[in-house]
Amino acid sequence: MKKRQSVLAFILLGVFLLGGVAYFIASFSDKSEPVETSAPAVPTPVFNKEGEVTFLKKGQPFKKIEVEIAENEAERNKGLMFRSYLPDSVGMLFIFEQPDEHSFWMKNTSIPLDIIYVGPDKKIVSIAENTQPYSEESIPPYGLVQYVVEVNAGFTKQNNIQSGDAISF
Repeated sequence: MKKRQSVLAFILLGVFLLGGVAYFIASFSDKSEPVETSAPAVPTPVFNKEGEVTFLKKGQPFKKIEVEIAENEAERNKGLMFRSYLPDSVGMLFIFEQPDEHSFWMKNTSIPLDIIYVGPDKKIVSIAENTQPYSEESIPPYGLVQYVVEVNAGFTKQNNIQSGDAISF
């Protein structure tokens, strides 16, 4: 019995000594700040007013919004990507050099949008309502367009904006 107690006491002493050594080593180890392992957040672009778009019904103005203008290929390719919020009073106006069937998509766009396709005569050709965020599916117009206005989803319904109405800017 005494032999068993001696072995147990020896084991406990060893465990105690190992714990003390581990504590001693840890107290002298490098105490640098923890390393950030997540990727830095991409800042959300801030709205920059570059103009205004007025919606017209039978030639009469009825709704005006402030817009950013995408008038070159790089700006058109970026569009409203990476925005986490868009006030109801703003949007983006895309201006193309020539009328064509300019299709859009929602890649890297986190908010649903209404996409308003406008012909060279500034009349609304078609509207894609409540588009799906992050979708890479092509969203075509139904005719030749030279301008496109993107606004928050539901904007066109809320303001009774329809094909055949017009815009001015």
